Amino acid sequence: MIEFRELTKRYGATTAVDGLSFQARPGLVTGFLGPNGAGKSTSMRVLLGLDAPTSGEALVNGRRYTTIRHPMREVGALLDAGAAHGGRSAFDHLRCLARSNRIGTRRVTEVLEQVGLAGVARKKVGGFSLGMRQRLGIALALLGDPGVLLFDEPVNGLDPEGVRWIRHLMRALAAEGRTVLLSSHLMSEMALTADRLVIVVRGRVIAETSVEELAGRFDRGVLVRSPRAAELAAVLTEAGATVLAEPDGALAVRGLEVAEIGDLAAGHGLAVHEVRPRTASLEEAYMELTGDGSEYRAVRW
Repeated sequence: MIEFRELTKRYGATTAVDGLSFQARPGLVTGFLGPNGAGKSTSMRVLLGLDAPTSGEALVNGRRYTTIRHPMREVGALLDAGAAHGGRSAFDHLRCLARSNRIGTRRVTEVLEQVGLAGVARKKVGGFSLGMRQRLGIALALLGDPGVLLFDEPVNGLDPEGVRWIRHLMRALAAEGRTVLLSSHLMSEMALTADRLVIVVRGRVIAETSVEELAGRFDRGVLVRSPRAAELAAVLTEAGATVLAEPDGALAVRGLEVAEIGDLAAGHGLAVHEVRPRTASLEEAYMELTGDGSEYRAVRW
């Protein structure tokens, strides 16, 4: 498990992380969301011992990363795909790091095959595309077969096939009971990948929720289409609903559920061609939640 306990990190007069507290649990992909400068990468760096906290703690399985004897066997991370030395081959890059954690060469070959780099294993990293570097970084994260994994923007530079591959990889790792913390700005991918969402702004958690719960919070009523829209609108209004006509002739209804609308339409002999709830997409809900800095406050469902 990953746990942040009242984590604060300041750089001079700038507070990058401000009392951050949340957990990422085994068996789940936890999406770590927030605008640029929200403190996501800084929090991950503190967790991995790359930066020291000003106060609070960041723990892996109840321990600080720096106290773990063979950390790659417990924690795998991709923070910067460009960190590999360009003069080394992909194989040699992983082999050197594997030896530092007493991981065998066979495992190096396995992870290179797993991420699709077996065919270029002996080529120098300096000639790799950004997408290939991302795959190499993911191979490094998987090298020790760890139970805890952190990925910061892992789909950068990947083509559509690669994006789909990493989506399935994240889900598969969580299904094996691993803890996966995933930071990304691609809301469409986060909606398909994450089980839980932690949203941070200015170093503070403002929401912990699921994709469905977050979108549902910004409910936009029910969309109804009927060849007798004006008559139906009058019936729904009389029943206490707020009804607005859409430009395409559909009705936007608030105050009544789908079943209630269907029953009222049937009771008055009015045909309905479509009736469905409308909720915000993850991107829309995220933008509404983070769009006004004066309204930030912690929310938990």
